[in-house]
Amino acid sequence: MINRDFDKWLSKFRQSISSYDYYIDFKKVIRNVKKIKVELNILNSLIGSPTIEDDFEKIVKKYPETLACVPLLLAVRGYEIYAQDEEGAFLYNFKEMNYSVEQYKMFMRKTGLFDLIANHLVNNLVDYAVGIETGLDSNGRKNRGGHQMEDLVEKYIVAAGFKKDVDYFKEMYLNDIEGRWDIDLSALSNAGKVAKRFDFVIKTDKMIYGIETNFYASSGSKLNETARSYKMLAQEADTIEGFTFVWFTDGTGWKSARGNLRETFEVMDTIYSIDDMENGVMENVFR
Repeated sequence: MINRDFDKWLSKFRQSISSYDYYIDFKKVIRNVKKIKVELNILNSLIGSPTIEDDFEKIVKKYPETLACVPLLLAVRGYEIYAQDEEGAFLYNFKEMNYSVEQYKMFMRKTGLFDLIANHLVNNLVDYAVGIETGLDSNGRKNRGGHQMEDLVEKYIVAAGFKKDVDYFKEMYLNDIEGRWDIDLSALSNAGKVAKRFDFVIKTDKMIYGIETNFYASSGSKLNETARSYKMLAQEADTIEGFTFVWFTDGTGWKSARGNLRETFEVMDTIYSIDDMENGVMENVFR
């Protein structure tokens, strides 16, 4: 792509690529709550109880599996919780009781769970658990966001006619590329000292393409570092016959780091945006 206008190219960068399922994975939320729904309903009998500590003890002795619900009520993943105060330090196991019922009652009292349940601060522990799971799942947005650009690029790779594990491959290390196609990529790995991995690799009859993808909705120092390192990677790749480095990037976060991105853009013909993909760049580049 020769004689492209950088400012025009950058002006088409997107603010977001969030899909509808980016915000909360409700299928996962419901699936997680469903696993402990019976136990939560048993604990529902404690709601509004004036004798909650005695009632809790009876439930735990008869249905010890209900204890496994407790970490989620505190928005904790797993079955172990550490807690300490002037009375000592304890590592509670909620899968298999490792303390007396009295000790677990103290845990429920000091964490505020007894107060929450006995005083009708929640009316249904299943509904409460759904809310907790929803909050915990929102923490997964960063991971989902990190994969969104990869997923988008892959969609266009597939649309261009490439088949996974036949002529395009995901998450491939340099040594895997070298072994599979007998090519020397030591210029990219600092003579084997760096374990570089590409998000995608496309193999055509004439060329091997190493592909990186990322999307930056917000600014930060990482963008300048990325632009500089990819500029160097592109220059190193230019010295290798039969190999091309391709970078798909986007996001309005780049507007704060436009200087470094411009430098990379000026020395790298194979840097593309979402707008480029929408306008058929895949078919033109990978031949």
